[in-house]
Amino acid sequence: MSSKPNVIEHLGRVEAITATDIRVTIISQSACASCHAKGACSAADVAEKQVVVSKPYHNYTVGETVKVIMQQSLGFKALFLGYILPLIVLVVSLFVFNALGFSESVSGLLSLAVLVPYYLMLYLFRKSIEKQFHFDIEKL
Repeated sequence: MSSKPNVIEHLGRVEAITATDIRVTIISQSACASCHAKGACSAADVAEKQVVVSKPYHNYTVGETVKVIMQQSLGFKALFLGYILPLIVLVVSLFVFNALGFSESVSGLLSLAVLVPYYLMLYLFRKSIEKQFHFDIEKL
């Protein structure tokens, strides 16, 4: 959908405007959500996501359709923090616990337990992580 290189674009709707930012709702769909047979297979996946865009000087109105823009590198960073790094932590901890002599089932459970502090740390540092992700909007 992107017309610019290295940019991720989604259509959204302005939901709320404050003095410092704008809250935009994006309707995210999987590829099969637009399929004509989506009602027959129940694999359709449509979700609404909210994005906060810092825009102290704007001329947007609530209900307006806009284009939400994010650098592609930030999408990869989010993918890495949310999925790839936890997978690496899981696999490495599984091998470590197995090498320490734990049974396979205990190693598996301990490896899953290691993810709890990982996601807790992500939650605790969410404000500083959030500052690294910058969204922008444009009128259509």
